[in-house]
Amino acid sequence: MNFSELFKQTNQLCKFSPNGEYLANCVQYRLIIRDVKTLQIIQLYTCLDGIQYIEWSSDSKFVLCGMYKRGIVQVWSLDQSEWTCKIDEGSAGLVAVRWSPDGRHILTTADFHLRITVWSLVNKSVSYIKYPKDTKQGIDFSRDGKYMALAERRDGQDFISIFAANTWHLVKHFESNTRDLQGVEWSPDGRVLCVWDSILEYKVLLYSVDGRCIATYSAYEHALGIKCIAWSPSSQFLAIGSFDQIVRVLNHITWKTVAEHNHVPILDNTSVVTYREVEKRPKVMKPDRTWPPMSSMFSVQSKYEIQDNPVQIPVVKPDPDKPNPKIGVSMVSFSPDNKYMASKNENMPNALWIWDVQKLTQVVLMLQVNSIRCLQWDPHQPRLAMSTGNNKMYMWSPAGCVSVEVPTEASFQVNSLQWSLDGAAILLMGKDRMCVCFLADPDT
Repeated sequence: MNFSELFKQTNQLCKFSPNGEYLANCVQYRLIIRDVKTLQIIQLYTCLDGIQYIEWSSDSKFVLCGMYKRGIVQVWSLDQSEWTCKIDEGSAGLVAVRWSPDGRHILTTADFHLRITVWSLVNKSVSYIKYPKDTKQGIDFSRDGKYMALAERRDGQDFISIFAANTWHLVKHFESNTRDLQGVEWSPDGRVLCVWDSILEYKVLLYSVDGRCIATYSAYEHALGIKCIAWSPSSQFLAIGSFDQIVRVLNHITWKTVAEHNHVPILDNTSVVTYREVEKRPKVMKPDRTWPPMSSMFSVQSKYEIQDNPVQIPVVKPDPDKPNPKIGVSMVSFSPDNKYMASKNENMPNALWIWDVQKLTQVVLMLQVNSIRCLQWDPHQPRLAMSTGNNKMYMWSPAGCVSVEVPTEASFQVNSLQWSLDGAAILLMGKDRMCVCFLADPDT
């Protein structure tokens, strides 16, 4: 592994381009475009105000910057430096912005979710979509870019509208049998739309493109329900993480549960490999002016040790007086080859659970010293990267675990991370700085 130097960034607004050639990051009101291989600045743009959101177009030719406080979106072109675009929502305000899959239309959401406006960069046309529901996951495009599903709220009832993403014509409009729709998400093959209810009611609905309800699933009643969902890359499984600390996996044929993965406080399974992070302080040595950096000489080092089961997992008791209790499965993610699934239980913040999808059993438990903040799979192979808010990056693969310290002279805490689409680099982001970790080719 090779680490770059530290670069400034603001609000962790850093993203790799879809083609893997560029890295965009923001420093207050400036947008910086770098070459991924050399990290040299190739473009520098100045926006009208502090940037609060950035997103690449699908073809990596444009970058949009959202300035929600001023209700403005600015779009920049990498090919034509003199070309500029500004979208002003005016008094309607701006709370969200995103690209359409074709990379030539921009969707902006007005204040209080009054409407969604579709802006065309091709012919400068503008169209409006009324009644969008005020939810973070109320809009989703199918992977092939053909359809857009939108959650709507009309006269106190939930509806779903499906649009053709190339013409923005309404394909299907139907009522959703939900009390308070929380989110919509297409399956990777684009055949099924998953709709789930609010946390107050455990209900999952599966719809086809033509609006037919294929199946309805509910695990229990009269308790806090769904916390997160995740489709497997093959669309064969739908994983549902809930407040009762269980991940339920549904199959795509009968939409019945094929597995229920419970996050127990005491793990007594000899077939599960338990990795525990162990920290130790290095011995005081004479400083070397070249390597390692001074900060890393006195930092706490860590390594993984395999622990015998049974093992006690640290549990944090949630505060019942506070809203959004820290309990239940908050993260579920499948590996790109569909072989593994990782999950995190909110009231066991230091533990990562890895399950074998084919055998429907747990294979690995990782116990960290600090709470897990971010985890993400390599886009091409079963390799998981993880951060816990310290100066280290952690990785797991079927071959084992590794803890890697970021060799920087200044203190740097990894709060979140992001893989490049080719899996050759990992972007590590702290509070106001970032660096890139370049991975060696496994073949060489």
